[in-house]
Amino acid sequence: MATWGLIVEMTVGTGERKHMEASVLAHVEGSREEALAELGECIGRYTPEHPRSPKRSRVFRTADGFLLVIDGAWQTFSSRFTVAELVKDSAAPQPQPQPQPQPQPVPVPVPSPEDAAPPPAAPPEDAAPAPSGPTVDRYADGVPVKPAWLGRTDLP
Repeated sequence: MATWGLIVEMTVGTGERKHMEASVLAHVEGSREEALAELGECIGRYTPEHPRSPKRSRVFRTADGFLLVIDGAWQTFSSRFTVAELVKDSAAPQPQPQPQPQPQPVPVPVPSPEDAAPPPAAPPEDAAPAPSGPTVDRYADGVPVKPAWLGRTDLP
């Protein structure tokens, strides 16, 4: 699918310093017709810097886009909107690497019910629960004396 640049070339400056500058408004992925439709919407949102007091505004359709001509109090300014296919971009983001399929684990054979060990006996109800890890010294209110993060080497 093609990538299209929505480009505006506008008149900047005044008097003898008046010149054209180009900038990219957006990129559109899809067909040229879709890019032209998006460009038409951009014209409605576009507000040029000059002229400060517009008297008349005209939009013309061209083969590659649109031409906006604005008559000001003293001078005429124009903005050319063009659709152009992106052929090369020196600062384009690198494509994301495709994930490699992970090897499937080998299934472990399940022993038949005859070979299975008997289930462990349930502990008596009055028995204390078995500790699940190293014991931690705690104050009377239950707060650990030494924080769990203290002394860890994997933290910054």
